Amino acid sequence: MSELTTIFKALSDETRLRIIKLLEQGELCVCDITAALDVVQPKVSFHLSTLKEAGLIKDRKQGKWIHYSLNEKELFRRMLVLSACERMRDGVITADRKRLDSFLGNKEQSGTAVALKPKTRCRC
Repeated sequence: MSELTTIFKALSDETRLRIIKLLEQGELCVCDITAALDVVQPKVSFHLSTLKEAGLIKDRKQGKWIHYSLNEKELFRRMLVLSACERMRDGVITADRKRLDSFLGNKEQSGTAVALKPKTRCRC
């Protein structure tokens, strides 16, 4: 029961749901999520930690960067995430994605990109 409570607590915050919606498009690092949500890095890191503790996301370290993606291994968790995210307002998600695309475009132009696996979007 404790595990289930942790999952529902993780899904009870709008910022965490916004992070999950962004991660549906592929792997992102903290700086990408921070730019997309227009939120300070410590707050994003806190929310990522909560989502990871609940088993909803996973991380992968590449050099000094940590990249986050959805943990799609367990069907029950995946269905909960999809159900919760369907109720998000489209305007919020559209604004987040627009900021993310702008940020990623600026990163590519500045030449600070590093090669990642296919399906990833982060270019830290």
